[in-house]
Amino acid sequence: MNAVMMNAAMKTTTLGASGIECSAIGLGTWAMGGWMWGGQDSAAATEAIAASLDAGVTLIDTAPAYGMGASEQLVGAALKGRRHEAVIATKCGLVWHTQQGTHFFDEDGHPVHRHLGRASIFHEAEESLKRLQTDYIDLYITHWQDSTTPVEETMDALLDLKKQGKIRAIGVSNVDAPTLAEYLRHGPVDAAQERYSLIDREIEQTLLPLCGRNNVTILGYSSLALGLLAGPIDPARQFTGDDQRASNPRFSAANRARLKAFFDELEPLRRQFGCSFGQLMIAWTLSNGSVSVALCGARTRSQATENATAGALELPEEAVQRIDDAASAHLKALA
Repeated sequence: MNAVMMNAAMKTTTLGASGIECSAIGLGTWAMGGWMWGGQDSAAATEAIAASLDAGVTLIDTAPAYGMGASEQLVGAALKGRRHEAVIATKCGLVWHTQQGTHFFDEDGHPVHRHLGRASIFHEAEESLKRLQTDYIDLYITHWQDSTTPVEETMDALLDLKKQGKIRAIGVSNVDAPTLAEYLRHGPVDAAQERYSLIDREIEQTLLPLCGRNNVTILGYSSLALGLLAGPIDPARQFTGDDQRASNPRFSAANRARLKAFFDELEPLRRQFGCSFGQLMIAWTLSNGSVSVALCGARTRSQATENATAGALELPEEAVQRIDDAASAHLKALA
């Protein structure tokens, strides 16, 4: 990492109309919960959270579904004594305390349903507050949408939680434009958390215009596409256990070869900025104006520090264009 990046300040943004300021890099803690990532290491994850805060990351993103509460518990313990330094985002809507709503998946023998009914949201909020060891949640996000509950009921519950001081801002995730528009009919939405990376750009045509018109801050998750964009992947590397990448066709041998060609083309650019490929991809995510926060997963101190430092990397327009051109040449087949 070059000295310019090490000494530069982390970019920041504000979540909608809430007035909550946070870092432009957010720490995603899905992998820390272990679920679908081949296990967990709590000690390493705790170090990663501390390293993120030390490097200027304030937004910590978690959810009850990440390890059936394990990720929230880990975040709560790691933030003990440092709660005031963090903007905590967590979620509701994936439940195992009830079988209302629609079945989504089974985890550890428990059926998990999509459900955003009023009573369920209040129950989930209390459980999250306990696991996070806090008395308020900065950003409360509907994790997946529930077709069995009217959006008005969901939004009314969130607004009541906000009035009670238990949440400070309201967000949605995995939402289409008509559903977001329905939320906005019933109250302010401060943030939308959606998948976004160099190879996942669908929201540019669907949600981005609506969010722009309504002051909804976009948080892009999977900024490195489950690690696909972090750098060349060893052809011999195997993903095992419940690691979702083991069955993901994007991680095929053919795609790894395409990725190598892509990164080879960008090697001069990487050297120019003195950064890693992952940092280059994160900086691209923040540079093109589609998202205000790039959510980046990390399970170790070094990963967390590397991701955080990308929040100070400024890419000129010509560098962004070179990355876009290289992606067009080599990565179309990955989409």
